[in-house]
Amino acid sequence: MAVEEEKEGSMGIRVHGMQFSYEWQSPLFVDFKLNVSPGSRCLLLGANGSGKTTLLKILAGKHMVGGRDVVRVLNGSAFHDTHLVCSGDLAYLGGSWSKTIGSAGDVPLQGDFSAEHMIFGVEGADPDRRNKLIELLDIDLQWRMHKVSDGQRRRVQICLGLLHPFKVLLLDEVTVDLDVVTRMDLLEFFKEECEQRQATIVYATHIFDGLETWATHLAYIQAGELRKAEKLSDVDELKSSANLLSVVETWLRAETRNEKKKPVQNTAQTQKTSVASSPFFSSRHMAYYR
Repeated sequence: MAVEEEKEGSMGIRVHGMQFSYEWQSPLFVDFKLNVSPGSRCLLLGANGSGKTTLLKILAGKHMVGGRDVVRVLNGSAFHDTHLVCSGDLAYLGGSWSKTIGSAGDVPLQGDFSAEHMIFGVEGADPDRRNKLIELLDIDLQWRMHKVSDGQRRRVQICLGLLHPFKVLLLDEVTVDLDVVTRMDLLEFFKEECEQRQATIVYATHIFDGLETWATHLAYIQAGELRKAEKLSDVDELKSSANLLSVVETWLRAETRNEKKKPVQNTAQTQKTSVASSPFFSSRHMAYYR
């Protein structure tokens, strides 16, 4: 299933025949397929635990799956072609407030230093773009990062992630700490990036205010399976519903009802058996992540 049929030479996202599981767990994704064309603003929807965050991390090259052609982003392998991330063409903004620093790993960025020190410490940033983001996100450069609120810290994190122009941006609930005005201004900035530069955005969120007119596509995941992937304008339920929130709520409630009807199994034994016999079981090689 595809958000949109991939065109030859596409510079968007292509996932084909993806298998993935965490070590000692049943497969989360089996023969998963998804195409997102350049310029799209795709909402990634699903209940907690459906696989949204894992999918975004796979697209960001943080988990290795299969061969080089299974997950393609900007015509490169999401995991193997590290230049995609190093160049800033592929950007990922998730929930953690940290930065990878050499052998020290992920270090929380909440020390006694200023927002100015962090933002102006990013090399190669365009001054005009930097100033625009500082104003848009209403950042006080004198903020001390160990004293600010979650919302203020999130603004600095977002600014850092957007200083370099991206071609593909993966967002995992990054607007949850923002106030309404900042969130809407940021969404407008993302829309301009897609329309003016043909950037591609995949945005996982549970906050749907204003997204009916912002998104171009949606992808709905249920327990690792892609249930819907289409243009927002083609979603039948939206033609008779007041807003996207009520449509998604209906899908999730139906999903919950169906889950409750399933017979109860011995979870531990079932998981052990399915993992041991599955050809998609993640070996240490498959479970590698960065």
